[in-house]
Amino acid sequence: MTLKKMLISTAIFAASCGSAFAEDVKIGVPTWTGAQAIAHVLGEVVKTRIGGTVEYVPGNNATIFQAMDQGKGDIDVHPDVWLPNQESFTKKYVDEAGTVTLSSNPYEGNQGFCVSKDFAAANNITDITDLGRPDVAALMDSDGNGKGEIWIGAPGWASANVNEVKVRDYGLSDFLEPIRAEEAVKTARIKDSIAKGEGYAFYCYTPHAVWYMFDVVMLTEPTYDPEKYKMVQPSDDADWFAKSYVASKDALKQVQIAWSNSLVDRSPAIAEFFQNFALTADDVSSLAYEISAKDRDPAEVAAEWVAANSARVDAMLGL
Repeated sequence: MTLKKMLISTAIFAASCGSAFAEDVKIGVPTWTGAQAIAHVLGEVVKTRIGGTVEYVPGNNATIFQAMDQGKGDIDVHPDVWLPNQESFTKKYVDEAGTVTLSSNPYEGNQGFCVSKDFAAANNITDITDLGRPDVAALMDSDGNGKGEIWIGAPGWASANVNEVKVRDYGLSDFLEPIRAEEAVKTARIKDSIAKGEGYAFYCYTPHAVWYMFDVVMLTEPTYDPEKYKMVQPSDDADWFAKSYVASKDALKQVQIAWSNSLVDRSPAIAEFFQNFALTADDVSSLAYEISAKDRDPAEVAAEWVAANSARVDAMLGL
């Protein structure tokens, strides 16, 4: 039997016997629904299959990575690291400091901008540049300030910084106002705009519950071109906006979990599980839909998923 299997088998045995066990983890929980879903799947496996204790700690990317770097157990894992969006953090803490580990089992993410299918069809909107047409922008101006609104992401999201630069470099700044707000605000606005037949544009990505919730379409953008994608994040330079230039679609993303290297010594069975953890984009979309669209408790949704996917969980645990 391998060391990994011995550790996890011992943990499961200890849990079944009701004895105390030292395996514990604090899971960072960013604001977006996919991250919340993954965080609770991780926690459910740790609690019910490894016999460990779990604490969920809300935080943004910077806070979670800093805590993982410090290695004191304040936050041990980030459940949904999007690369290259969060590359400034992984370069600092994974590549340079060597205090954080990335899993090797990513799922694929695709990012862009969406509008409702009805709004797109009624106004011949297919490409991001169509949002800069004065007639279209006027239809998206809900507050009467002369500019249409486009939701670019939540505060603290690296992708929101990219999208703010894109609005400028796609030549849309004279027509659209970039809005940062929590994702729940965006979801409510999509629902309201569709019900009222109004225009609304928003940052969208797969996997995500939005594809199950509403009839929306992702607009085309210029094909990803590294020469037209020079993004500097605020964590790297205070003058990030002026020094950035983004005028092409994002490359497809690799999305995985990351954890503090200190976890290997403190909770080795959990660290071994994290190394093998893997979900698909469809898994994440389905979980997010249950949480967002049906307003269900993430812990309850995660428990159902773990129970329904026992063989896959066994494989992640090396059993």
